[in-house]
Amino acid sequence: MQHHVYFWLKEEHQDAETRAAFEKGLDAVCQVPNIASGNWGKPAPTPERPVTDKSFDYGLYLSFDSIEKHDAYQVHPEHDVFVDGFKDLWEKVLVMDVE
Repeated sequence: MQHHVYFWLKEEHQDAETRAAFEKGLDAVCQVPNIASGNWGKPAPTPERPVTDKSFDYGLYLSFDSIEKHDAYQVHPEHDVFVDGFKDLWEKVLVMDVE
């Protein structure tokens, strides 16, 4: 299954130092056990189209071999470290899980 998370950072957290710390946190969360593969990125510079949303600041995409491994990731302490450490930075988070 695929776990996609999109983050919109608050305006006051758009500086380079805060972004660098957030990116380091994204790197760390990609290393949590049970993830088959994972990475993060920023909106791609693709042509503007009515169906494309580039309003987010970061996207995290993780693959799991099973829903059970995804569920184990959700309760892993390192996942909590990421959420607790950065939740005050984001204005909005959107999760989309795909089977």
